Amino acid sequence: MQELLQKAGIETVLADDAVVTSLGEENSVFANLSSSLAEIRKLKGVIGYIIRSNTSAIIDIADFDSIFQYAMLTSEILESSLEISKQFNLGALESVLLEGENIKVICLSINDNKIGVFMEKSANHAGIIKRILL
Repeated sequence: MQELLQKAGIETVLADDAVVTSLGEENSVFANLSSSLAEIRKLKGVIGYIIRSNTSAIIDIADFDSIFQYAMLTSEILESSLEISKQFNLGALESVLLEGENIKVICLSINDNKIGVFMEKSANHAGIIKRILL
């Protein structure tokens, strides 16, 4: 994964088991969300998270080999949910929850920041959403 990012001209650094990819200066909303997500990551049942803006991205997922799949899943969930929202006139979506057999993921879009939080099925997703939106 890191090789793919380098080939694309994207600087990637591993920090405390998180992949930090920077394409430019971070904005304050991104920085605040990143801090909140770093604290959420410590909660029981949270597997990891991805946050990306137009200029930066942070990926903190223990399974380094699956980072690409997690990133693609988050992107597809956000894009699909926006399309569904338009088709059914749902208005702006606050969050999207996708539950699988063993894990679930919450996806949110705050300003231009796209967030995906991956967790065990037993984790309290409502509490995590509240913490992100504070």
